[in-house]
Parts: sequence; structure tokens; C-alpha cells
Amino acid sequence: MDLRYWLPRAAEVAERWGERFGPLRPHPSHLVDEADFAAAFERFAKRLEHNYPFFHPRYAGQMVKPPHPAAVVGYLTAMRFNPNNHAYEGGPATNDMERECVAQLAAMFALPAHVGHLTSSGTIANLEALYVARQSHPGLGVAHSAQAHYTHSRMCHVLGVESHAVAADAEGRMDVGALEELLRTGRVGTVVVTCGTTGPGAVDPVHEILPLARRYGARVHVDAAYGGFFALLAADDALAASLGVDTAPWRAVAGCDSVTVDPHKHGLQPYGCGAVLFADPGIGRHFAHDSPYTYFTDAELHLGEISLECSRAGASAAALWLTLQLLPLTPEGLGAGLAASRRAALAWAELIDNSEELTLHQRPQLDILTYFPTVPGTPAPALSAIDAASEHVLRRGMADERDPVYLSVLRVDAADFTRRHPGVRADAGGARVLRSVLIKPEAEEWVEPLHARVTALAAAAGAAGAAARPSPDTAGTAGTARATAASRAADVTAAPGTTDTTEATVDPPSPSSAPSFEESAR
Repeated sequence: MDLRYWLPRAAEVAERWGERFGPLRPHPSHLVDEADFAAAFERFAKRLEHNYPFFHPRYAGQMVKPPHPAAVVGYLTAMRFNPNNHAYEGGPATNDMERECVAQLAAMFALPAHVGHLTSSGTIANLEALYVARQSHPGLGVAHSAQAHYTHSRMCHVLGVESHAVAADAEGRMDVGALEELLRTGRVGTVVVTCGTTGPGAVDPVHEILPLARRYGARVHVDAAYGGFFALLAADDALAASLGVDTAPWRAVAGCDSVTVDPHKHGLQPYGCGAVLFADPGIGRHFAHDSPYTYFTDAELHLGEISLECSRAGASAAALWLTLQLLPLTPEGLGAGLAASRRAALAWAELIDNSEELTLHQRPQLDILTYFPTVPGTPAPALSAIDAASEHVLRRGMADERDPVYLSVLRVDAADFTRRHPGVRADAGGARVLRSVLIKPEAEEWVEPLHARVTALAAAAGAAGAAARPSPDTAGTAGTARATAASRAADVTAAPGTTDTTEATVDPPSPSSAPSFEESAR
């Protein structure tokens, strides 16, 4: 799709439609001088250069990527109409589109019946689900994994509901045994299961938790904000087997009470576009309210009547609807991109397994990879050294203008870290590990150059750590702290688009025989 062709067409849609109502002159108060606008736009464009290349596989840090061109065209076209999907008269066309999109999302999870709507974010979607949880089981708390998104404990606080963090197992999933101990207390009315934690990308065992929760009379809410679209891969047994995707948790989602999913992640939509779905169509009773100046057009149900939000962009529904016309919610449609991301994660994990410079922190369950530089140590590598080496790779990768790579880090506490890696010496409360979100399917073709670049940075981090390591007679906590501080001081970098005034005092990255991105990608 060529946006330079379709964006002018998008502008024409609203203009042609508007002509039927007669000529209209813009009000003088809205007129601006073309030269003034040109100057302001130049300043605006320059400001946007202060950014990260989310579109490129070099950026493998957070769960961010540009929307699909179809979503851009759909959003901008509908934005000219500026519909508000709170009530049907706010935008009949986009209200209908939203209902169709929600029905397709519900079908993706095989929900037998449903009611739901799009939201401005996954946080708001989860807030609505927890609000219904409180209304359904007043006085009872909410249980969630200790590695679930922080929004659950935060929203429980907002709602005045007791929040219970349940321990995770060695794979980052909710520990079913620990959950049952909590359920026996009778203090929990809803269990939140996560299909794709935002840290390591773990999938809770929904198929084990659902019958357990039912035995104790608890509801089950599925936070699939990040991983939800992987249900498309689980729907095809052969495809799921080839990609190492466990279908059991995804098949169990259909029996849960509510689900959240973010189309603005794997659904290729611009921010913000989340969604919340309820299996009980009668759940709207918890949102019942009246607005005598709002709901006056005949409609079976105004979307605002089943939502805590009021005004919501109808353009979000339009963008999603147009995208799903071209990339339907099937394994061969939208699922093809997720399959590529999953293959990328598996391929990179295999390279790390065979690497001397990197160690896999957790085997990927979706498309998020966590790993750390392999550091030497006597009698065992220290947690503080791993933390310093991870930061070295993160900062040096971003600072290299010739061959940059953008990663992120995940903070892991010492107990969780040493449980996974018992050979590491816990001389600190925790450590950062490197985290790569391979949300862009283009990453599949960049796995080898990404690995080569990160491996070179990790080797340099190891060399820097060895040079800074204290002598045996001064080794210990103080020596480790000094070495870590020195490493961090040497890795100070400026924000993108600015000049680093400390460049003269920072040692350049160690040269490497590893090929550059350009060389590896050829």
C-alpha cells in the first residue's frame, strides 16, 4: 500500500460526503496563514526526529510497532468525520463497525456469547473487567500472578478491592498450588490469568486454573492484552505444534468470564485501541445508567451503556474494521505475522543456546525473548556483574550511531533469578536481564544480524567487566559496587537526537569482528 496515494483519497471521502449538505465557508477564526503553517510544520517534523525507529527490526525493545497502512488510512478517513462511539448517534457507521469487530474478536476466543466494546487502552479494558468482578462478588478480592501487569494491583486499589499476588513458577506462570492455598481462604472472588506477561511473555495455565477457580466459586478474567492474538495460532493444531505453542490455555479461554486484548499491539492498530469482552451478555446491568441528552436514537444497545468510558474515538473502530477486511482473524490472515514473530523468537533462542556470550533467561512462550550476557566469576558469576553487563549492552547498543540496536531490560529479583540459574551468586537483590520483543514479523529475517550485534556488545561488556574486576584481596560487596558504578558511569548516553557532552570521556565500544547489520542482512 502506498500511503502517498491513499491519504489524498482518504481526504476526498469526507469532502465528497460533505458536499451533499451544501457549500460551507470555514470560519475566519480557524484560518491560518500557509507560510505560518509551513514554518510550524517544519518545527513539528524536526521534533518528531527525537524518537526511536519503532518500524525497524533494529528496534527490539518494547512492544511497539507502527500500525498497518490500512489502519492508518481507515483512522485518518474516519477522523475527518470525528465520530464518537459512546452513543449510536455519535457515529452510526463506526458504531456498527465496532460491533462487527468485537464479534470477530469474541469468535477468535470462541466465546459462545458475548458483550463488549473497544477501549482506549488495555488498562481501561482491565479496569472494566475488575469493576465487574467487584460488582459480581462484592467484598471479595482479586488474585493475579506476581508477574502479571502492574495494572491489576493498581486498579484494585482504585476500586477498593483487596489484591492478592500469587507466586509464579520457574517458567513465569501462576503457580497453581499457591493459588489453591489462597482460594481455600475464601477471600478471592476473581482470578486474573495472563496470556502473555509483559515481562518474559509467559502464558498462565488457564486450563488448570479455570476448573480450580470454579471449584471455589470464583470468576476468571483473562488478561490477553499482549498475547491474545496468539489464539489464532492455537486454533490450528498443526501450526501450533510446528511453532511449539501449547493450545490448552487458549482453548480454555472460551470458558472464562471476561477477556481483554489490545488490537494496538499485534492487531496492527494505532494507539489507543484495547478491547474488553464479557461472556455473559447480561453483564451490562453493572454499567446501567441514564443520560437523557445522549441516548435518544433508536438502537438495540448504545456502546456507552456497557462501558465506564464516555467519549471514544470512532476512528479506532474504523481502522480496525478496515484492517480486518484485509487481514482477517485467521491463522492465514493476521496469524501469519504472529507466526513469523514466533519463529523469530525460537530461532534467536536457539542461537543463544549455542552462544558463549549470551545465556537464555527463559525459553520464549510467545515472541518475547529474555537473556543476559554470560559473565565469568569465581567461584560463580555474580548477580551484580550480570546486571552491569546487561546495562552495558543496552546503553552501548543505543549509543552506536553507525550500528545501533535498541533493546529493553527486565528487572528480576534474586530469588527468581537464582531459581532459574542456580549457578549464579546472589550478591545483590536482583539484576536486569535483556529483553527483546519481536513483535514485528520483519524480525524473522533479522535474527542473525540482531544476534551478531548483541553478541558483540555482550563480549565487549565481558571484557569491560574483567578489566574493572577488583583484585582478590579487595573482592567483595564494596569492590563489586565500585565496579558496577564504574561501568554505569562509562555508559552514560544522551537521549536520541541530542548531543552527548560526555562523549570525550567515554571509551568507544570495543571493536568486533562481527559483521554490521548491513553486512549480515545482505
